[in-house]
Order: sequence, then structure tokens, then C-alpha cells
Amino acid sequence: MAKSAKKLVIITEKILLKKVANIIDESGVTGYTVVETGGKGSRNVRSSGQPNVSDTQANIKFEVLTENRDMAENIADQIAMKFFNDYAGIAYICDAEVLYAHTFCGPDGC
Repeated sequence: MAKSAKKLVIITEKILLKKVANIIDESGVTGYTVVETGGKGSRNVRSSGQPNVSDTQANIKFEVLTENRDMAENIADQIAMKFFNDYAGIAYICDAEVLYAHTFCGPDGC
């Protein structure tokens, strides 16, 4: 049996990794996934996997499962207000169904 959830996705500059992670940690979610990523947006092209002089030129993508939309919006709002005026970033929310995750679904599973 699947458990309904909301998936918050945040894509921003790698230099913000620890600051964004702290906001997510303080929200009460049980975890998140971060991957280095690249792409094109309003602030030009960012590539991943290419050698750079500085590691801060890359983008990262956080994926966060939350129990409800309010929790996801709260996290996204905090990050957007603190960083998105000065750094590249986007956040969006998707519906998700968690199938197997002890910490998210509880001791009896999903």
C-alpha cells in the first residue's frame, strides 16, 4: 500500500548546499536527496560533471518528500525568500506515492 506524499524539488547553486540543507533539516522532514545537476535557465547555462576551477559553479537538485503540501511550501518559501533574489533557483512541488520507506511510512510500512 502506497502512502501519499508531496515531493519538493529545489534546484539552485551549489554554493548554497549547506544553507538549504539546514533549512530542510530544521523543517522536521526525515531526509532528502541531493544530486549535482546542470541545465539552462534565465541565468544562462550551467553544466555538471565538467572540471572547473571552482566547485561553486555547479548547480544542485534537492528532492524532499514531505507528508503534506503545507510543509513543502513552508520549506520552499523560506529558501526562496532567503536566496532566490541573489542566486539562481527554482522550486516546485509534485504529487508522490511512497512505496517502501520505513522512516517515512512508519514501522508498519506504507
